[in-house]
Amino acid sequence: MSDVNQAFAELKRGVEEILLEDELLEKLKQGKTLKIKAGFDPTAPDLHFGHTVLINKLRQFQQLGHEVIFLIGDFTGMIGDPSGKNVTRKPLSKAEVLANAETYKEQVFKILDPNKTRVAFNSTWMDELGAAGMLKLASRQTVARMMERDDFKKRYANGQAIAIHEFMYPLVQGWDSVALEADVELGGTDQKFNLLMGRELQKSEGMRPQTVIMTPLLEGLDGVQKMSKSLNNYIGITDAPNEMFGKVMSISDDLMWRYYELLSFKSIAVINDYKDKIAQGANPRDIKIELAKELIARFHDQAAAEAAHQEFINRFQKGALPDEIPEVTLVAENGEIAIANLLKSAGLVASTSDALRMIKQGAAKIDGEKITDNKLVIKAGSSAIYQVGKRKFAKVDVS
Repeated sequence: MSDVNQAFAELKRGVEEILLEDELLEKLKQGKTLKIKAGFDPTAPDLHFGHTVLINKLRQFQQLGHEVIFLIGDFTGMIGDPSGKNVTRKPLSKAEVLANAETYKEQVFKILDPNKTRVAFNSTWMDELGAAGMLKLASRQTVARMMERDDFKKRYANGQAIAIHEFMYPLVQGWDSVALEADVELGGTDQKFNLLMGRELQKSEGMRPQTVIMTPLLEGLDGVQKMSKSLNNYIGITDAPNEMFGKVMSISDDLMWRYYELLSFKSIAVINDYKDKIAQGANPRDIKIELAKELIARFHDQAAAEAAHQEFINRFQKGALPDEIPEVTLVAENGEIAIANLLKSAGLVASTSDALRMIKQGAAKIDGEKITDNKLVIKAGSSAIYQVGKRKFAKVDVS
């Protein structure tokens, strides 16, 4: 029983919500091999660290001896998941979906054991269902029920179009759980409606309903918005080792613990030990280095992790500069330019408010010296190397 409780505690780590916890604990206590399902629509060819939060949870189940089903939504990918969207998604072609699916498989097996992972495609049973089957499936729910969904409700209230086929998405995802006889389904918090649909359809088929486990949406490098390529605040699992190291080192000390909780394979006990060390005076940077090396070793190898660490030491801890630094020439109106405007115009920050925030955090430098005055004015005729964070440099000439 202690082993079951320990496994249950580890499975709950970093989870936002479990529906229902008692069900999951009971399933674990029965000692049977559970079918754990997670679906991925291959709508883009590359994954980032935010996607791996859920895949890491699959790995935990896999290590506990359960059957992990990595479901590629080649059928649902051609519908387009409306979750969190305020417009109808553009459907992908079959060729695009299959090409992205192959890339997905290559990437997820850096985390999951390929010999213990069942890869399934939901077109297998959805193609067999046919038009009559789809109409029968559509009859399982009402328009009123679908309009309970938050994103549909908002779009309707705002007068934005909702295509009829979008109503089919949660039904198809739910039917996947019926076809696979899933005991547990994993998904992000934005998938709650779809995940619960699986429970409803399984009940209507006389099956024991799946337990739903929802993982949080990982914050990006800015520590505010969710990790997203469109927001350019992501770490891609195909990023080069040095780039990956630099991005991890750029996150705040507070966000580091969030990344440890959701991305690291280190035990809770080890992470708590790290926290104790910092409380006793250890430098958070050294703990962050351990996280960066762990993640690089996972997606590349240990040698790449050590090399990226050494490059970091050479470049930053020893004060070395990058081999290539962009050169920018700015024209100062009235013979001077405010520091916040300079950093923005040089492409080192996204906005002047971002510049002021970085200055306040001590993350902006001129020729290696921290900028302490956010009202600093740079005179025409000056030339210096400006730095923001660990990785952004520019040689700026002000004329």
